[in-house]
This record gives sequence, structure tokens and C-alpha cells, in this order.
Amino acid sequence: MNLVKFQKDDFEDYYRLVSNESVMAQITERAIPLEEARSNYEKVLLSNKRSDLLGSYKIMSEDQFLGLGHVTLKEAYEAEIGYMLLPPFWGRGYGTEVARMLIELAEQTDVKKLMATIDPNNIASRKILVNQQFVSEKVCEIDGLPGEILSRRLSESILEEIEQ
Repeated sequence: MNLVKFQKDDFEDYYRLVSNESVMAQITERAIPLEEARSNYEKVLLSNKRSDLLGSYKIMSEDQFLGLGHVTLKEAYEAEIGYMLLPPFWGRGYGTEVARMLIELAEQTDVKKLMATIDPNNIASRKILVNQQFVSEKVCEIDGLPGEILSRRLSESILEEIEQ
């Protein structure tokens, strides 16, 4: 399995994912319509140009598209990771592998703290993150939807210096 940054010609894969009601049920609680997906995808492509490592990636196994993973800078030294897999790949260990790969990407940057936002009812995603040393910071409503924010520090000593 590998991560390949989304390019202009990859919209069909992206749309297959975000238009899938099962995939989006615990993210936005709705499939994304075509025009909204096109607009969102333009933002993905712009974000991908800003950094060699940070951005949104296709999750690939050989030539097969499995889903999307991202590492997105939120603040100086803080980024968010996230991932979505097509339903045929759920429960097969791909989520754990993708989370590890995204953490490894972040470790190659100046990022010191990773965040992840999930639906608190998504037990599988929560388990993946906790197994990667993420801890729950809070359960709250996010954009009108239930959410849980988890975090993981990548480098304790440097982060402590920054916070002083």
C-alpha cells in the first residue's frame, strides 16, 4: 500500500469516495453532491501545491484506489490527520496502516502535534487512533454534528520549548 498525492486527473476517485453515503455517514452525515465535490476538490489541489509532504493523498494498493488520507496543517506546528476508505476495504487493517503512514509523513515535517476529529460513534476509527497513541481531548458538537477530537504529540521536548 502507498500514498500518492491527488492530482488534477484524480477527481473520479475522489468523487467515488465523497459521494458514497456509507463513507460519508460518519463524516458529514451526507454524500457530497457533484458540484460541491468539484469545488472541494479544487481546494484539495491548491492545498497539495503548498507542501511537498502535507496534503491529501490517494490510498493505493497496486493500481487499486482504496480511499483518501490527509495531513493538513492547522496552526504552526499542529496538523490534522484523517482518512476515508471505500466500504470494501473496511475492517481489513488498512485504516491502521494508513494512520501509521500519515503519522510518518507528519514526523518528516516541523509538525509537533497531530489532531484527528472523528464521530464518537465510529468505534473502529477511535480504536485505530488510540492504538497510535492518540488521546481524547474532548467530545463536542462540530458544525452541528457529534465529534471527538483526539491528539498525539510527536516531539515532547520541542513542543514544551515552543509553549514556553
